[in-house]
Amino acid sequence: MAKLNYVELPVQSTATAKDFYASAFGWDFTDYGPTYAATGGGPADLGLQGDRAEWTTAPLPVIEVEDLDTTLTAVTSAGGTVTQPIFAFPGGRRFHFRDPSGNELAAMQAAR
Repeated sequence: MAKLNYVELPVQSTATAKDFYASAFGWDFTDYGPTYAATGGGPADLGLQGDRAEWTTAPLPVIEVEDLDTTLTAVTSAGGTVTQPIFAFPGGRRFHFRDPSGNELAAMQAAR
């Protein structure tokens, strides 16, 4: 079953964003390099993308799926447009796509 499990935000400064969310909500972050950090262990987690080259134009909802390749086929068959092909990241693989209304989302499969 697919579920929304992650939202990635483009941020001006990963350190500043981490400080804000830690102060405002008490969230802890794990650093995955100098420009990326994320919460972990919640029903839905938050990623902070500080690398401008990797920014999306809006917050990026990430949908966790069981089979990424099958989901890619289903997304394109349903009218979605792939904006970033499947790639590996710490924790699994994902791809980005736009729905027919132009919203960008990602689908990910956790590492097994």
